Amino acid sequence: MNKTELLIWLRAEHQHWEEFLDHIGPERMEVPGVNGDWSMKDMVAHLTCYQPWVTARIQAAAHGAPEPLPPWPAELQTDDEVNAWIYESNRGRSVSEVLDNARQMFHQFFAVIENLPEDVRIEEVQHKGRMFYLVWLGEQRFQVGEIFDHFRDDHESDIRAWLAGLESQ
Repeated sequence: MNKTELLIWLRAEHQHWEEFLDHIGPERMEVPGVNGDWSMKDMVAHLTCYQPWVTARIQAAAHGAPEPLPPWPAELQTDDEVNAWIYESNRGRSVSEVLDNARQMFHQFFAVIENLPEDVRIEEVQHKGRMFYLVWLGEQRFQVGEIFDHFRDDHESDIRAWLAGLESQ
């Protein structure tokens, strides 16, 4: 796979994501129950919170700069602590703010990938019947579709079950 093919794949994944959000619709974004008390707005904030850090790490590696710190406080060590911080940091934001932030985040991510060298090393790894794409910058590797993989592996089935419940009412 080359960089152009990777960008095509990433944009297609992003298009599926946007279509899924459109299907949910803004009127259901704040309905709780997606994951405990979390709404779909909370899930979008959760899923997209890590990506700016991934983007910054890729950009730093491409320029030989030090790895940036994560956006959450350093004393937070577990996934549960980080997820609670993400939730608290975003729960007061409007749906449009969260969605606009997500779209801006994707735009920035795609720009960083576009600016990588044409001959960037991209490794295709098959695992459990799915293809994963790793971008290598020096000795560092980055799973560039991680946001989509995390959504599919950890949250999509719960979100679809929540959505089916809403649609059956």
